[in-house]
Amino acid sequence: MKKFYLVLFLKILSYCNCEAQEVENFPPPKVAPVVFAIETKEPIQTDGILNESVWKNAPIIKDFFRMEPRQGGQILYETFVQIVYDKKQIYFGVFCKDSIGKKGMRVQDLRRDFIYGENDIFYLQLDPQNLKRFCVSFQTTPYGNQRDLQVFDGTLKDNDWDALWKVRTTITDSGYYAEFAIPFKSLRYDNTNRSDSTSWGITLARLARRDYEQTVFPAIPQSFDPYRMTYAAQLKGLILPPPSANIRIQPYSLIQSDKTINNINQKTNSNIVKVGGEIKWAINPRSVLDLTFNTDFAQADVDRAVNNLTRFNVFFPERRQFFLENSGVYAGADITNIKPFFSRTIGLANAQFNADPVPLDAGVRYTDRNQKRTIAGLYVHQRGTENQGNVNFGVLRFAKNYGKQNNIGIMLTHRLDEANASKGFLQRNNTTITIDGLIRPKDDITIQYLVTGARDNTNDSIGFAASFYTGWSPNKFYLGWLTDVVSEKYVPGMGFVFANNTIKHNPGGYFIWRPKGKLEKLIRRWDPGMFVNWFQNANNLKTQELNLYIFPIYIITQSNGQIEYAAFPTWQNFDFPFSILGRTVAIGKYNYTRHQIRYETDASKKLSLESKYEWGGYYNGTLGTST
Repeated sequence: MKKFYLVLFLKILSYCNCEAQEVENFPPPKVAPVVFAIETKEPIQTDGILNESVWKNAPIIKDFFRMEPRQGGQILYETFVQIVYDKKQIYFGVFCKDSIGKKGMRVQDLRRDFIYGENDIFYLQLDPQNLKRFCVSFQTTPYGNQRDLQVFDGTLKDNDWDALWKVRTTITDSGYYAEFAIPFKSLRYDNTNRSDSTSWGITLARLARRDYEQTVFPAIPQSFDPYRMTYAAQLKGLILPPPSANIRIQPYSLIQSDKTINNINQKTNSNIVKVGGEIKWAINPRSVLDLTFNTDFAQADVDRAVNNLTRFNVFFPERRQFFLENSGVYAGADITNIKPFFSRTIGLANAQFNADPVPLDAGVRYTDRNQKRTIAGLYVHQRGTENQGNVNFGVLRFAKNYGKQNNIGIMLTHRLDEANASKGFLQRNNTTITIDGLIRPKDDITIQYLVTGARDNTNDSIGFAASFYTGWSPNKFYLGWLTDVVSEKYVPGMGFVFANNTIKHNPGGYFIWRPKGKLEKLIRRWDPGMFVNWFQNANNLKTQELNLYIFPIYIITQSNGQIEYAAFPTWQNFDFPFSILGRTVAIGKYNYTRHQIRYETDASKKLSLESKYEWGGYYNGTLGTST
């Protein structure tokens, strides 16, 4: 069995090497395309109709480039975009052509911040400071629901960022119109007050879901996405208003009234009033100050329910708005297994185990970012409870950009748990220091590294952790290697790790085959490949587990359905026992193979099907799951 999987993987790699000669990536143009916005004096009503006279004179952007289902070639769904502005807002007038109108449109998700992929959408990306490594994206469907996000270096996406803006749409027999109104106050930019010197990075994109045609302006290779701002066009012609005092206040008030009657008919009434809120102050185009006091997180989404069938900690993403904006500037923000700073540790007791919330008295956060560097800081005071004392959280971050797409940063975190003699709480200090960076020698090669150390005075322990990733993603294949190392004594008081005393290696890749001819009508891409999960004991480097994820069948249909068969041969050798859902896995060796079949039809249709079945061994028993 081992020889079979090895031969299969080597064949896939040889196939990738042959096809690598046909890589179709292209570099950013030496001179970026230029588009223009024109100023309007007449008021614009954002209604999705585009009937104001200024729209008749505004230049039209229509030279879109096809990214999916095939790079380049004739576009089925044309898109036309115009840009105008006044003293307060910038407007985008969009017409997305569709020959059969409403009948051809696909919209499955009407929520704010809808999920990308199953809707017709138009989206635009702005880089108002021309950083070429950061953008804000504004997106809509034919029905006018909104999605906005921040993207760092074309990879880290902060989907929970929210801005104040407006969009309205109109559906016709020949397509749909979208009219965006984005206040200048919602954007961070450097003001020159001259139309000839102001230049913003901009990309425009559309997904016509029925045929899964993704188009973009200007041209960006299929390997990337419209958030890769090194390929952006330059938006000129803007005469920007001077930055004004941009302060947003979100107060709240809660009243809790309780009435209790005991068994002898005695009545007790109590009323509790709680007042608090948040303040956001955009000091200048580069700096933002956030304040929170007597914070209430009742509006945050609940976490998903998880039955953890592994021996590793489960990562629950941050959902509280105060901690979300600009969260990508902190070290380890886009590293899954090692996070020296993880905001879920603030305001939650034993946060990584999804415990009860703890009140916050006050907090402050400051971010200052320009083309050359980023400075960020955070301080939060957490109220004491019956089970723990007051806690002080502090973070300092500095990152320096160099070259075209490289950066290096340092971060310091400090957690101080205050002593409380009456309740028996001792003082605790926990400090981490982290150095991290990103290197992108070419647009399709990414190298990311992180080294961090932690000191905890509880038992005077000092530990370290590190992460290294490199990935190569041309159009025809993907190859990557990830290694995470966590020592036994690495305890980040404000962070998260997937496990202690563990080294994880995750090399692998897949080939991307886009068939032509008759199969092209059925299959958009076929991605056979393999990934390795190799776990070692960090103290003695002994192998604890070797797991292969082999997927010879991974088909994405033209309608974006998926068909997958995968096998997971596993070899384990544990010198320690552990529990999974109350069942103990004893010391010993375990060898088994699991299998998975997954089938998904076109999720954008009114009726769709998604099913998955897994079967095979699992530690010293068997496990079957179906959905």
